Amino acid sequence: MQKLVVILGTNASGKSELGLRLASHFGGEVISADSRQVYRGLDLGSGKITPALASQVRHHLIDVADVTDYFTLAQYQRAAYSAIDSLAGTGKLPFLVGGTGLYINAIVDGYELVDVPPNAPLRAELETLSPAQLLERLQKADPEAARQIDPGNPRRLIRALEIAAAGHTHSAAQKRSPRYDCLQLGLTWPREILEQRIEQRLRDRLANGMIGEVAGLRARGVSDLRLEKLGLEYRYITRHLRGELATVADLRLQLGIAIRQFAKDQLTWFKRDRRIIWLDPFSDYFQAAGARIREWQEKLPPAP
Repeated sequence: MQKLVVILGTNASGKSELGLRLASHFGGEVISADSRQVYRGLDLGSGKITPALASQVRHHLIDVADVTDYFTLAQYQRAAYSAIDSLAGTGKLPFLVGGTGLYINAIVDGYELVDVPPNAPLRAELETLSPAQLLERLQKADPEAARQIDPGNPRRLIRALEIAAAGHTHSAAQKRSPRYDCLQLGLTWPREILEQRIEQRLRDRLANGMIGEVAGLRARGVSDLRLEKLGLEYRYITRHLRGELATVADLRLQLGIAIRQFAKDQLTWFKRDRRIIWLDPFSDYFQAAGARIREWQEKLPPAP
């Protein structure tokens, strides 16, 4: 099986920098596992790598879709498979790097997905409903999906209802056909330190023009509804630009709370997977990760 290194972690953990350094060290390429970095124009808010850094190591699955489109999990999986498979036989080791747990699991576990295109009329109807109403409808249409999906995530609920309306079940993703021999390495920090890192990163991005990025998207015709759906930075900055968060200080406070909660949810998701090897953030984790990768590369495959 093709070997695949996965570098995952919470927001502001340093996983992207680590993935870049490791890919450079091992002569590999990076496949992004971030649900917002696939969209063109979402740069500062998604933490997209700078062009200067991207020139050091080739990156895949960044800037592959228009922000007004909906990039499905099945589309992501298909594109990621293509990028990873293209490295087979080249001597380059693929590194899947990011924090979108569903993207990572779809690749690592080989989810057998149904590729249902967005249903615009149905979406328009569903977007008028509350999360509780969406959950109630999903419980009738696909009870298994209703049990699996976060009831506070309307985007996921709407997508599951789209899939159900097309005659499929969301729970089809529980069927798995793994394609790769994966080594998963995780990076995060104790809560207090992670919160400090989140706050500093947020201040830096605001200082570097993140509000202007969102204002520019609105000026180019990206709707507030679409920006709200993109979550976190795009949601709260849109509210700030509408005057709902009057000052930048208000924005930073509310957005910081939301990012910290998101990081907590990320960690909860990842901790369910006992295959992940968590690196010690207080050690030289670059060296530790490199040693793990070399040991894994040298390990003989099981006998047939």
